[in-house]
Amino acid sequence: MSKKIYLASKSPRRQELLKQMGFEYELLIKEVDESYPADLPLNDVAEYIAKKKSDAFETKSDGVIITSDTVVLLGTEILGKPINDQHAFEMLRKLNGKTHHVITGVTLKSAHKSFSFSEVTAVTFSQLSDEQLWYYILEFKPFDKAGSYGIQDWIGAVGVQSINGSYTNVMGLPTERLFKELANFD
Repeated sequence: MSKKIYLASKSPRRQELLKQMGFEYELLIKEVDESYPADLPLNDVAEYIAKKKSDAFETKSDGVIITSDTVVLLGTEILGKPINDQHAFEMLRKLNGKTHHVITGVTLKSAHKSFSFSEVTAVTFSQLSDEQLWYYILEFKPFDKAGSYGIQDWIGAVGVQSINGSYTNVMGLPTERLFKELANFD
């Protein structure tokens, strides 16, 4: 890609995924309010927040800014990032033995245009014991992760029965789709 890439994300997983894609980038960091309208369809929340994050940054004349947001949707409930150990445990118990959807919204923004998309991945957890859930929380401290888990962690190796869709989407960045969109973004 000839344009410079700016990644507006504090997520170490997104940063690593962009490196794995072979891109060099400059990091942009800014705190952005991640609230959304109560009447917004839940499937649109991640893309809405990605756009909101994009709007917080001035365009760059020499490149494209990438912003994103990931939500975990269990039925009609969005599971965000846990506030403490107990909250993480409650979320993981809700996901335990069930299928949920991970939705990542991405916005690409240049001086000339903006484009947003989202990807959905279905993730099915096997049934884990309370002791196993507490082990994961205490050892891996998933407090910066939507739904209280990282698929690349221990719980992904032993507790994810199946995924239908992009694995990297569950990590926070749908790399295959992003690669295609960046190639067509001018």
